[in-house]
Amino acid sequence: MKQYLIYFAQAYTNFRLPELESLAVLHSIKVDLSHHSELTPFLIVELENDEQAKKLVERAMLTRGIYELWGSTGNDSVSQLHENIQSQSFFEERIRIYEQNSFKFEFIGFKGSREKKEMVDIIESFQYTAFKGPVRMKNPDQVFTVLEEYTVQGQNSTDKPDRMWFGRQISLTDRTTGVLDEYDLRRRKYIGTTSFDAELALVSCNIGGVDKGKIMCDPFTGTGSFLVAAAHYGGIAFGSDIDVRALKGKGQRTIQANFKQYGTSLYLGDIFTMDFTHNCFRKDFVIDSIICDPPYGIREGLKVCGVKDAAKAEGKENVIINGEKAFLRKDFVQPKKPYELSALLDDLLQFASERLPVGGRVAFWTPTADDDFIPTQIPQHEQLELLYNLEQNFHKWSRRLLVYVKRDASYKGVTKNATVGDNFRERYFQSFN
Repeated sequence: MKQYLIYFAQAYTNFRLPELESLAVLHSIKVDLSHHSELTPFLIVELENDEQAKKLVERAMLTRGIYELWGSTGNDSVSQLHENIQSQSFFEERIRIYEQNSFKFEFIGFKGSREKKEMVDIIESFQYTAFKGPVRMKNPDQVFTVLEEYTVQGQNSTDKPDRMWFGRQISLTDRTTGVLDEYDLRRRKYIGTTSFDAELALVSCNIGGVDKGKIMCDPFTGTGSFLVAAAHYGGIAFGSDIDVRALKGKGQRTIQANFKQYGTSLYLGDIFTMDFTHNCFRKDFVIDSIICDPPYGIREGLKVCGVKDAAKAEGKENVIINGEKAFLRKDFVQPKKPYELSALLDDLLQFASERLPVGGRVAFWTPTADDDFIPTQIPQHEQLELLYNLEQNFHKWSRRLLVYVKRDASYKGVTKNATVGDNFRERYFQSFN
């Protein structure tokens, strides 16, 4: 086993660990991430080799990179860092491996940085490594990096770092290659009022286990935010929505146009106008991941296919128009009835239990009021284990990413109806007072 240093992004810090844990499961990588802290972007882990390290982080949205760790010090002493590096049993072997490679040095500072002259002096102090390859600032074979963590006192950073690490760059992540700019909603051809933040959509797909060539479904597609994110990772995206207007788009602004924009049209399976509780999927159609943001009912009350007053609707299934039963015509508009968010979430978990394979995940967002939320409000299903309850906090309310995994017959869970989201719409418009 070798030591590596993970460098996280300081964004959505409570989502960082679940994302990496989920990617480790996806790639069957055993790694101890238990020492992760939201207070620091650095984490030392042990992995088998560089290939495993690259797989672990390369598609992570909340990680910046991973480095083969050569040495460290718990203070600002560059000389102690050099002593630690040279004391390692692997030091001479690694020098032999990379001594002919082209290379460059970089500095990464968290909450602080050094003057350029000081950086140059530190780089020159690595002369004992005796690398013989050429220095190449663009596309070198190896990038050797000094990573430092500073403390902020008042409004300013301290002059010297608290901790230093030295390592060889193994892999940078999607985050550093401009993916977030590429998928920014401001650049997307088709969006709407319910389009989901691009960064969190990609993170949701990572935690939800979307994988190349695997089926992903969003039963509340809207403008297709999660479908687009899933396709980025090679997932075969299927979507549905009860509202045909969002699915159709307008003119050239469509979900299909978004896939074309990103060059992922081959990953769009299909889109259906349907109520997922009355879906058109065949019984043996397996969905590997379900990722969605169910409607909260804020802009308008939630609806589901059906009739509010069954007595008044009795016999309407027999209405004939031009010799054809009305409900079989292409222009038939299905009647809808009110639907509670808690009932929707219960139905979603049941849908997931029927469609997911063992090990498949369902990840969905749901709102909660900060002043009355308790974990027991979260729905449970006897076949699904709750893995994560991740909070994104707003003023007076939050939305939570709930992530479940389907277990085999040996798992003995409990089915419990949801109460999360009850009366959320009313409280939202009352400013939660």
